[in-house]
Amino acid sequence: MDLFNQDNKQNYLPFDGEVNYYGPILNNQEHQSYLKKLLENIEWKRDEAVIFGKRIVTDRKVAWYADKEYDYTYSKTTRRSLIWNQDLLELKNLVESKLETRFNSCLLNLYHNGNEGVGWHSDDEKSLNREAEIASLSFGAERNFVFKHKKTGDKVSILLQHAALLVMKGQTQTNWLHTIPKSKKIKSPRVNLTFRKML
Repeated sequence: MDLFNQDNKQNYLPFDGEVNYYGPILNNQEHQSYLKKLLENIEWKRDEAVIFGKRIVTDRKVAWYADKEYDYTYSKTTRRSLIWNQDLLELKNLVESKLETRFNSCLLNLYHNGNEGVGWHSDDEKSLNREAEIASLSFGAERNFVFKHKKTGDKVSILLQHAALLVMKGQTQTNWLHTIPKSKKIKSPRVNLTFRKML
């Protein structure tokens, strides 16, 4: 079954942005194979952020890969990108072919279990093309991905399945925050790839 031949252009946001959820784009065997490779072959480092002037080091780990050495600053921390490895190039090419667009970078997150999440934020750093697509590809544990409108407080929640592709674009980062809430019920890891377009 080709999910991309179905009508997956439904916008999950009620207004002021566009989020399309395509569901899984890999079969279970492919998903498990890539999950193992991502856990083993990515150069993971603990994430750091400056919050109210205090430097916080998270249990959640991150990695930053790109076409060339880009500096990416978020939460007052600057990272220098690594060059794509083979697994990431394969996944980038897959996502690009499905969406018929190009990405030049990818921020990866590793949540070891449900005790790790990420707070409300927008991907609106100056180094990003704010209205360009951000493609999110998920591996491992299924987690809720929640949006909240910055002015109205309206919320939209989407359960991200194994190997599922979600795309944010348009005015989404300007008008909406998003989060991965913590959940004590989740005992297994999740790896998330967010393919981006650096300016």
